[in-house]
Amino acid sequence: MATDWRDDGVKVVSGEHLDVNTPQTPGMNRAAAITNATAGAKKLWAGTVEIHANAKTGAHHHGALESIIYIISGRARMRWGESLEYVCEAGPGDFIYVPPYVPHQEINASTDEPLECVLVRSDQDPVVVNLDIPVVEEPEGLHWIDPIHADPNPS
Repeated sequence: MATDWRDDGVKVVSGEHLDVNTPQTPGMNRAAAITNATAGAKKLWAGTVEIHANAKTGAHHHGALESIIYIISGRARMRWGESLEYVCEAGPGDFIYVPPYVPHQEINASTDEPLECVLVRSDQDPVVVNLDIPVVEEPEGLHWIDPIHADPNPS
């Protein structure tokens, strides 16, 4: 039997028709774009997330899922590690990769502007495992910048 490329080929999901009926976190607005229901995706989930000004998540991980975050606008701060001891920041045009089981926290680094991102995950299930890790807001001496990116605010 031949594949029906018209029905089983490329799908376009309009930005005006994103599905906001997704699991939500206070301080964030998620909208699904590419899912099994919208595009027939079987291994990927993609959507948008807006993190409100000065908002942050608690410490968590996403189980076996891999996540990619693409920054559209604003400034993201990520903390990760057993005690959230590592820190990096990303801005428009940057990608963030979060491996499976990595304890992390997402933060909007701005106190007055939203952080707008595209989020891609390696599975359809919205796995979130909340962790009992104290949140470290300003870890002295632990600021880390990926060596391939220049520090916009050198000390």
